[in-house]
Amino acid sequence: MQLRIGQGYDVHAIGAGLPMFLGGVQIDCPFGFIAHSDGDVAIHALCDALLGAAALGDIGLHFPDNSPEWKGADSKDLLARVVKMLSAEGWKVNNADITIALQAPKLRPYIDPMRCVLAGILGIDAGAVSVKATTTERLGFVGRGEGCEVWAVATITKES
Repeated sequence: MQLRIGQGYDVHAIGAGLPMFLGGVQIDCPFGFIAHSDGDVAIHALCDALLGAAALGDIGLHFPDNSPEWKGADSKDLLARVVKMLSAEGWKVNNADITIALQAPKLRPYIDPMRCVLAGILGIDAGAVSVKATTTERLGFVGRGEGCEVWAVATITKES
């Protein structure tokens, strides 16, 4: 059996009056992410982790942010497409670990729903999906409330 690990990173700026989506869940908040798609920075980082693990490029290669086809795209659909790409190559997702750095709002009430949504798309148990949230103690662009950073790690396997 082949085992691979992939790491993903994404960042989006924050804008007033936009909806905020993280991990496939809409967050009750007066601001959201400035993006070509729905701006779900957590899913974007996870897509990059999965694509990287399978050596299939990155999210920008498959869903370019200058393509009208992906304007306003639901990131859950992008993640489902990535899972299909991996499956077509014989890969299965084992687990995912996501860390979200966002000064506000507090994400604790949304963590378990995110885990469930992501697990459903990945085709794995919610116990194999970790989502963590942190602040940057008011340091840097995240701390000033200007944006959000997300890191994701995922493992995939394939029968030899």
